[in-house]
Amino acid sequence: MSETLVIHLRDGAPPRFLVCDSDGQVVVNAVSGELAQATAMSVGRRIAVIVPAGDVLVTDSDAPAKGAAKLAQVIPYALEERVADEIENLHFAIGERVADSGRIPVIVVQRARLDSWLAQLRAAGLDPTAIYPESTLLPAMPGQLIVLLDGDSITLRGAEGVPLVLPTLSISDAFEMALDMQVSAVAGLEPAPLGLLLYAGHEEWEAHQFAVDALRDRFTGVKVQLLPSGPLAVLAPAAASGEAVNLLQGAYALETSLQEGWRAWRIAALLAGSLLCLHIGARYFELSGLRKNEAALDTSIQNAFRAAMPGEQNASNARRRVEKRLAEIRGGGGGGALLPALSAVATARSAAPTAKIESMTFRDGTLNLRINAPDAASLDAIGQQLRGASWKADILGGSASGDTYSGQLQIRKAGA
Repeated sequence: MSETLVIHLRDGAPPRFLVCDSDGQVVVNAVSGELAQATAMSVGRRIAVIVPAGDVLVTDSDAPAKGAAKLAQVIPYALEERVADEIENLHFAIGERVADSGRIPVIVVQRARLDSWLAQLRAAGLDPTAIYPESTLLPAMPGQLIVLLDGDSITLRGAEGVPLVLPTLSISDAFEMALDMQVSAVAGLEPAPLGLLLYAGHEEWEAHQFAVDALRDRFTGVKVQLLPSGPLAVLAPAAASGEAVNLLQGAYALETSLQEGWRAWRIAALLAGSLLCLHIGARYFELSGLRKNEAALDTSIQNAFRAAMPGEQNASNARRRVEKRLAEIRGGGGGGALLPALSAVATARSAAPTAKIESMTFRDGTLNLRINAPDAASLDAIGQQLRGASWKADILGGSASGDTYSGQLQIRKAGA
């Protein structure tokens, strides 16, 4: 069960402190002393600080804005007429909107005063989790007016609305103001009478007992609880629960462990992020280069394919198609006749040694030769040699030109 060290800062008196558990039960009784004495008690505990009610303004607002950031901008100007100082010199702590009334509790304190409290605490090695005004920690009960007499001030809190903090110079006026602030549950009717629960020290009760007794007929019942050790015992449970409006907001908000960890590791995180960006950038440029090389290679493949296979425009599956064509050529195409036919032609040229082969085409097992020979007889002699070697050799035509004869010889395997 978590515990809270509750420190009560008081004007003109030493601070008092005690330890409560999360249920508000006192674990370590209240003592007075220097703040340094509380430092050892703070180890492993939440630190809640209570400050004098007279140093803050507890009020509320009906600002329609939604969202914490928007309210923080609007509320200071909405309350400008209620504060005596410039709003730039003030700190505004904002609570949750009350469901029934729609109003938002607000606590206003001078920044210089809040800075002074924090400096005093931190000088003693204390880093508070929350700071609450006394008046906001006074319990609220339906049908009861709760009053705290502490020194020269009186705090009055009804079941609804904001607490009222006044000097004790006129107890009766303070009670009248508090009673006038009560709202009837039924429009047009007087509010129901209240009971009175009064907390006071011995000295305060002795000083104001007769004034309180004079007002007994205004209440359905009066109960007085004396506080021999001061008001801390009454205020500490609410401070330990953490349900009141915390002054440490905005620029004064306590850093979470996550924020502290980020602050410690942000340089390393920024460096890691930079390295990651560089890595991604390098991979991007590398990928871009590979894509450009791939495009250039595709273009080269298409050009080589079209050169190797005239008339073919679609270069898809180029490698497979070229390999298939090479296999056909190496196998001789129609029955494997190309290489044997060339060999037979080389042998048959012995019948006309001066004959020259000018061009050659091979398709579907048929070899077509254009031969320049001295005469037609020389071309026929080559054909006879081929036919004698079991090849079909047909002279398709020819013509004489000067001392040469140019003719076309078609050769294919016998029986093809």
